[in-house]
Formats: sequence, structure tokens, C-alpha cells
Amino acid sequence: MSHLTRRDLLRASGAGLLALSAGGALSACGSSDGAGSSGGDAATGTVTVWSWTSAAEALRGVVPAFEKDNPGIKVDVQDVGNPAIWDKITVGLAAGGQGLADVLHIGCDYLPGYLEKFPNGFADLSALGADAHKDKFTPGLWPVVTDKAGRARALPWEVNAQGFFYRKDMFDKANLDPTTFATWDDVIAAADAFKAANPGVGLVGLNRTGTPGPDVDFLQALMQQQGVFFFDLQGDITLTAPECVRALTVVKRLNDAGLVLETPGSTVWRAQMKESKLGAGPQPSWAAHFIETKFPDLSGNWRLTRPPAVTPGGKRTALVNSTHLAVAASSPRRAAAWKFVEYALTRPDAVNAMFKAGSVFPALTAAYQDPVYSEPSAYYGGQPVLKTFTDLLAEGGDATNYSGDFARALKLVSDAQSKVLTKGADPAEALQEAAKQLAQQTGRKLK
Repeated sequence: MSHLTRRDLLRASGAGLLALSAGGALSACGSSDGAGSSGGDAATGTVTVWSWTSAAEALRGVVPAFEKDNPGIKVDVQDVGNPAIWDKITVGLAAGGQGLADVLHIGCDYLPGYLEKFPNGFADLSALGADAHKDKFTPGLWPVVTDKAGRARALPWEVNAQGFFYRKDMFDKANLDPTTFATWDDVIAAADAFKAANPGVGLVGLNRTGTPGPDVDFLQALMQQQGVFFFDLQGDITLTAPECVRALTVVKRLNDAGLVLETPGSTVWRAQMKESKLGAGPQPSWAAHFIETKFPDLSGNWRLTRPPAVTPGGKRTALVNSTHLAVAASSPRRAAAWKFVEYALTRPDAVNAMFKAGSVFPALTAAYQDPVYSEPSAYYGGQPVLKTFTDLLAEGGDATNYSGDFARALKLVSDAQSKVLTKGADPAEALQEAAKQLAQQTGRKLK
């Protein structure tokens, strides 16, 4: 959703990738075996890493132990900034890998597109031993980091499951218990009772018009809970699938029930939160710390439960976003770079040290044995809030293919949602038109 910006930052320079693609500048780089143009593969030397903000700082925290355990390798973690990192990676790949760091932190919105446009731009990590770690990460992530031949081109670092945050005090006033909501039908059925007890309060904040930017994270999560997205793993367009239509229909019904609050951007959303105008929020796992930090005065009021399913008995887990570490195929230090990636992302002590330092929610499932994930949170009324997410992640989700045409799809799906919410359009017809336009713009097949 537009008010919480990690997803927005990940996709912010999608237009840059789109522009290069339209201009014909995107071509495969490196040799056919992913070895890159340097011809070298040093296992020692200084490894450079590109990341951003808190993630970069967390990676720096791993460096002393890694350097001690790996004599001859030094690591230089650089905070490139976000969204600047996407332009730098895109330009470097388009130039055959020139100027790239050895290790690259890449978001879920970008990795599939890079693999499409630059099939040999990242080192083949399977050849370096990555497949030994295949089953160590949240189910549903491995297909995201592998190419069409099944070779790993990155390792998962971060994963975010969708949770259902809610104001317990507001639901208590309405004599409602969100932990009993099995489906979104149950939420909609409770609309009158909730509104009567909490006048002027919404349950979902959405920018209905999609202006100035798209706001379809909630819609995407409803699709992902059902195992679908804008594209399937083969890259075909799936917007007309019954699951996609069902997801947009849920959004429409929530809006028709008066549960959607107009939320045009992060500034308004923060004001609505502070003024207690929002009684719930379907949000990713990283939002737990965000809400606690930004709204300390609401301590004790917020709780978390699993999201309602879209259909009776349906899946409750949606892996709404993730980030990964890849090694540039053009790196002359691929072996050394891989050692750092493996050290940082496959050791519970390393990923948990980064998490505790304020970084991303780890995708490594063995990390969840740490007591931090079951500790009660005073802010959330003593609830072990992180355990809800680890339980969801243990169930796993379906892989999401953002593809190289995500920016185009995002705009068209946002337009379809706006037509439904502001003009009363039929969800199936709106998505059918969006799918048709997407096929015309991209040349992709309609599933």
C-alpha cells in the first residue's frame, strides 16, 4: 500500500528499466556460462557490496567475523541509496557488467526482469554450491531466485509475509474478535457493527484513484494468497484468472461496505493512524517494527493475527515481497563474493544479528529458532507478534514472477482498480481490459 514505502522504493525506478527496454539497450551480458568478461575468478581480494540504508549497515556488521574466518578476503559494503541502486545496476548490466559491485542487493520487483533482460548478468551460484541451501529458505522463494534452467542466480535474504494488524480497543467496542475471521466475507459481515461502534473509522486505507502513484499492494496480496499474480512463472498474463477477479471483487465489496478509507499517500496515512482513523491494516512483517516506532502513543492498542483467507479453507499466507543477494557475472572475484553471500545468508547467527540490528526479516527458516521471534511485545499487548509471521512463513507461499514488465502491469492494474472503486466498473471486465492492453504493450500471451 502506498503509505508504507518499502515496496514503492523497490519499484521506484522501474521506469528506468522500462525505458532501457523500450530503447533496445537491454542485451544479454557476459558469456553463455555466466562467467562474465573478466575471465578471472579470484577467491581472495576485496569484495564490494552494493546495498542501501539499514540493510547496508547490517551487512557491515557481518564483515568483521567473516574477514576473521576468511583470511585474504576483505569486504567493502557501500550504501548506494534507494532508488539510486536500481539505476546503477541497470546501467551496469546494460554495459556488459562494467562498473558493477561484486555483490548486489536486489529487490523482488527487479530480479525477474533482470534475469529476462540479462540472462547471464549474474553469476551461476548453483555452480558454486548454492543448491545445497535450496531447502533452507521460506517455501516459495527458490523459484524466484532461479533462472529458466533452474540455476540459482541469487540467494534469498529478506522475506515479508502479509499480516492483519488491528486495533483491539476498537474491535472490543464492537464486540468483535478479528482472530475469528476465517475469510474476508467475515470481515465484510462485521462492517455494520464495527462502523456503529467506531464512526468515521476505516479498516483498509487505499488511494482509490491511484494518483499520483499506484496503490495495489493490498490487491496484490489477495492475489498472492490464492497463488496468482499479474504473470505466471512462464511470464504469461494471468489477470483474467478467476482468482484475480475474486481478489478485486473483495476490494470492491470492502469499499461498498464502507470499510475503505481514502488514503492518498504516506503523509495522510500517518495522520490517520495518529488520529485513530484506521482500525486495521493488512501489512507486511516489517511493518511491526515500523508501527511501533512511528506511533508510540498507541502502545497496547494494536494486535496482529493471520490475514483472513479469500475463500473458505484458502491459504492465509502471502509472500508480498523479498530481497536477495546476487553476484555479478562480471566480477573477477566471484568465488570470494559467493563466500560472503553464503556466510551472510545461510548462517542463523549472521542473519539474526542483522535482523536485531534493525534490518530485514530473514528468509532463512533456521533463524526462527532464536528466542527473539517468540518474545512478547509490550507494544502489542504482550503478544509475541513476530511468531505470527514465522508461523505464516513456515506454511510458505507461492512464487511471484514480477517479470520485466511489472511497471506496465502495475499501472494498468491500478487503473482497473480505480475504475472499480470510483466508477463502479465490473471487476472482471476491468481486469479483462487491463490484460488486453498489457498483452498489446508487451507481446506477452494471455493465459
